[in-house]
Amino acid sequence: MLSRLKRKGEASVAPSVPAWHPNFRNYEKLPDIKAVRTAFFVNGVAILLAISLTIYFGFTEWELRNINHQTAAIQGEIERDKKTSEQAITLFKTFQADEARVLEVDTFIKSKPTISVIISRLGETLPANIAVDNLDFRETGLTMRLSVRGTPDVASGYATKYLEQLRSDSQLALFDDFTFTSTPSPNPTTGRMAVEFFLHLKGAPAGRK
Repeated sequence: MLSRLKRKGEASVAPSVPAWHPNFRNYEKLPDIKAVRTAFFVNGVAILLAISLTIYFGFTEWELRNINHQTAAIQGEIERDKKTSEQAITLFKTFQADEARVLEVDTFIKSKPTISVIISRLGETLPANIAVDNLDFRETGLTMRLSVRGTPDVASGYATKYLEQLRSDSQLALFDDFTFTSTPSPNPTTGRMAVEFFLHLKGAPAGRK
């Protein structure tokens, strides 16, 4: 009995004997028996990528067409309103030119002295031996024609003194130059000496007009 058990144990640990015939199977030619093949995943990914690219390019093309349509609509509105816009620009330029002329006239009027104030001041400061024959207001200044009592020498002295008085008068500071425009000469009508002054306005063109 013991010898049988021993033999059985020895038989269990005995090395396996190779197959009695060689393996001639070609595994490359054998069919694939896997449940899900690798080619399925590759084809699926390729199809998904193709669908995604198609959707992307289709959406991009739709957006481009939409933008072109909007651009065409806006361009049509521009062409439609172009004439009105040009007319508005022309009217605005005309308005600007008219406004510039109005402002120029307004500035000129505001810059001119008040004549009544000047006349009033001249009347207040006029010496007793001098009379005003004429006042001529121009854009460059004031021309005063005077009659002075006395001989030519005395009248010339009175006229010179009066001109200096006008030059130093603070209320006549709107004038920057006070000059004789004629030498004293007898006036046969009044029997006095005729004298002429010119008071030049500040900022006015040079010279007498």
